[in-house]
Amino acid sequence: MSLLADSVDFLEDTSINLLIFVALGWALAKRAVMGKIMAVVILGPAAIAAWEAVQRFAAPEAPDVIPVVVVSLGAIAINGTSALVISRVRKHGGSLSRAAFLSARNDVLVNVAIIVMALVTAWTASGWPDLVLGCLIILLALHAAHEVWEVSEEERLASKALSGEPID
Repeated sequence: MSLLADSVDFLEDTSINLLIFVALGWALAKRAVMGKIMAVVILGPAAIAAWEAVQRFAAPEAPDVIPVVVVSLGAIAINGTSALVISRVRKHGGSLSRAAFLSARNDVLVNVAIIVMALVTAWTASGWPDLVLGCLIILLALHAAHEVWEVSEEERLASKALSGEPID
């Protein structure tokens, strides 16, 4: 469950980074709209993981530990490097850089948690640690989407203020 949520998250990461690349030179108002689109995109993996979690609650199965750990270590290396690079600009690029940083940072946190979950699973031979972690990944995605949405709303209001429009 947790590795599925993480795998679907890779698609979300690709989408976010493509949207950021497209919107880099855009005006503040357009970037604010793109930030809201990115917040919705972040919810995609959460919805897929939630659907899968509901399906697995009746009989959670323990994942094979070794492949889970190997995949997570690779993801930590890649996303950790990305998070370090992006961390230098995460507060200066508005919702675009915030979305990119949160995506990379959350991936590192999730993959560390997946390794811990794999160790607990090896110890207990239960599928419940995996299912619980999958649900926590869903909550993390919801929080990231909310944060990106809030920053994009701040950008929208700033854009209105700069153009002299009344702020609602």
